Amino acid sequence: MEHDHSHSDLIKEARSHLKAIFEESKQSIYLFLDDENKVCNKKFAALLGYKSPEEWSAVEDSFTQAFVDEKSQEKLVSAYQKAMNDFVGSSMEVEWKKKSGGKVKTKVILVPFLFNGHLFALHFID
Repeated sequence: MEHDHSHSDLIKEARSHLKAIFEESKQSIYLFLDDENKVCNKKFAALLGYKSPEEWSAVEDSFTQAFVDEKSQEKLVSAYQKAMNDFVGSSMEVEWKKKSGGKVKTKVILVPFLFNGHLFALHFID
């Protein structure tokens, strides 16, 4: 795959491409390229106790350590690897870490999303 875009530009362009979905979906959503390049909608930021999608996106720690409960990490990482390696979507239960330290149980649909020659993971959360 070509690397003619910086990852920060790519995530912004992909978010813009998915604008209607991010803003109009009744589900929480996030798009993941790597630990530093991720975006979410207002619903997902609020679900985890963040004031805005920008505050959530600014977290620079490892994604799984920052946001995913230890019991759910292996399951989510395995689904992510299947999406990236085999273009396979997955559905699973995931327990998230809230900013406040609490936890929230959800159902997640993870799908691979190809944009401008780069593979992202798009997540829908109930």
